[in-house]
Amino acid sequence: MTKQEFAARAAEKILILDGATGSNLTKAGMPKGVCTELWALEHPEEVIELQKKYVEAGSDIIYAPTFGANRASLKRFGLEERLAELNCELVQLSKTAAQGRVLVAGDITTIGYPVTEEGELSYENRVELYCEQISCLAEAGVDLLVGETLLGGDEAMAILDAAAMVCDLPVMCTLTIESDGSCYFGGNVIDIAASLEEMGATAVGINCSCGPDQLECIVRNLRERVNIPVIVKPNAGLPVINEKGEAVYPMEPEVFGEHMKKLVQLGAGIVGGCCGTDGRFIRELRKIV
Repeated sequence: MTKQEFAARAAEKILILDGATGSNLTKAGMPKGVCTELWALEHPEEVIELQKKYVEAGSDIIYAPTFGANRASLKRFGLEERLAELNCELVQLSKTAAQGRVLVAGDITTIGYPVTEEGELSYENRVELYCEQISCLAEAGVDLLVGETLLGGDEAMAILDAAAMVCDLPVMCTLTIESDGSCYFGGNVIDIAASLEEMGATAVGINCSCGPDQLECIVRNLRERVNIPVIVKPNAGLPVINEKGEAVYPMEPEVFGEHMKKLVQLGAGIVGGCCGTDGRFIRELRKIV
């Protein structure tokens, strides 16, 4: 898919993303502390079943479970040499679930550390890491790319630079933020979003960390600042830790949908759910749009 084709599709209607992946794989039996991407590859039926539910619920785009399939993150599990295999095979799982009915996005995320001026965490090395993963995703046949749960503007810019070096796919970027719009590695999402638009991002916005009830001011300001679609993919409210040490997200699908309706009215053009959401939440989004 070209950037122009994606822009035309986003101009026609509100696009609906999928819901959570990690929290639902945990419910399906994935243990804590394992490599999510390897577990997903070894349990393909769980991934396909989850993503088929999103397709049936009304998603227009599903995210391939390639979230942490970059060399730096895989190295922590001794899996860096399986980078190409993991990205390619996980994309194929999502394409199986999509059955040509919806778009499949190659998912990319933070390395987990701020960009430094030199060394292994330098901007140049970050671009190199992302180039490697994006090349694999493009070869696997994703329709577009998404950098999500990013902690700072430098990471998003590195993804955009890397993508421009290896392909012409549309790139969406979403940052995870504090409720006041500040990013964890510094800066404000409103200013960062404007910079990402200038660099060629196809859509920009926020995901994770917050519930939709906390984002009205942020979405309004984003819509006023950028001319490309605004993405909102929040959690099902703020989590509560239960007696087992598990994060429980308290917001029900109907309440989530009502808050998301307000965000759409304020200008959100691409919407979905993050941690704590499932097919029921996507069905509610389909109702409101």
